[in-house]
Amino acid sequence: MKYFFLAYAIIAALVIGLLPMRGEKSASTPIRLFPDMDEQDKLKAQKPDDFFADGVGGRPLVDGTQPLGFLPDGATELGGIPEYEFGGQPSYYATGVIDDHYSSGMPEELGLTDENVGAFLRRGKEMFHVNCMPCHGESGDGQGMAAQFGVPGVANLTLENFGSGSYPDGRLFDVITHGKGNMGSYRHNVSLRDRWAIIAYVRALQAAQKAPLSDPAVKAAYDAAQASAQPAQ
Repeated sequence: MKYFFLAYAIIAALVIGLLPMRGEKSASTPIRLFPDMDEQDKLKAQKPDDFFADGVGGRPLVDGTQPLGFLPDGATELGGIPEYEFGGQPSYYATGVIDDHYSSGMPEELGLTDENVGAFLRRGKEMFHVNCMPCHGESGDGQGMAAQFGVPGVANLTLENFGSGSYPDGRLFDVITHGKGNMGSYRHNVSLRDRWAIIAYVRALQAAQKAPLSDPAVKAAYDAAQASAQPAQ
């Protein structure tokens, strides 16, 4: 047993001797068993880099490069994401709040008309499928892929307590923006315009859940969907 403790003491002394103590100053390169992210293969902004023949770290943009989330001319049409679209404004459009209370309805800044509301809903469907469907499911019932893998607490958006009467549009906007519970914030992923488009689409899903099949318009839409789902002959 005494030899065990002797060997243990020698190994401990070697480890302490080989690994420099944190805070010690030395000109030599330290021995690091776990370098983690201390050394990274990356370019630093405005710094020289020997990897390139000209020694310049900042490289010119590839032809045709477009900044992520922005249109070349900063246009604000549906799908365009100029900088202010991500927030920072005190308006209802950017906060979902009027007079310190969540409100409902689509903001005037969207400029919705009978002619473009269809495109707006289609945009909402597209963004819902990209950002929301993995958890909330295609119909918003909370049975998406994440729930099937056992992620708890996924909201069923078709329930009455998420309807516009009890859960204002502004509150939905706030949840998308800042997150809630297991859901993280999407304010850096989804523009203001697209957040409102998602909300409009969620309201459309909720309305569709309540629409009776006896309604001629609903029955016609159902029959058309069924027909389109049939395999081609």
